[in-house]
Amino acid sequence: MSETPESAVRTRPSVLFVCVHNAGRSQMAAGYLRHLGGGRIDVLSAGSQPADQVNPAAVAAMAEEGIDLTGAQPKVLTPAAVRACDVVVTMGCGDECPYFPGKRYEDWVLDDPAGQGIDAVRPIRDEIRRRVERLVADLL
Repeated sequence: MSETPESAVRTRPSVLFVCVHNAGRSQMAAGYLRHLGGGRIDVLSAGSQPADQVNPAAVAAMAEEGIDLTGAQPKVLTPAAVRACDVVVTMGCGDECPYFPGKRYEDWVLDDPAGQGIDAVRPIRDEIRRRVERLVADLL
């Protein structure tokens, strides 16, 4: 009997981070999860209304942590991305994120770094790190 993709057992948990522009919070969270998860967790990020580029202040703030977001590009949120993940973490996109029964959803209320300088982005980055650390501990 052959195994179909639906019945295949996933070897790693997967997380999708979603914010409106996929340019700040969700990109920082994805960067931290890739770094802290050490390849043991699949990571995606997307936005309901993606920006043209990742917020330069978010890129600079993460560089201070040794995490390179220079190659990251905002992506559009699709129902397929939500379906593909075990955990969906929303950050200010609210009802624009598709809901599928059986998925674990978390809503992280965080300030939006859009238009902020690095001094305002650092505390947002630090709070994201704390939440990602808890998520990693929970998933692994």
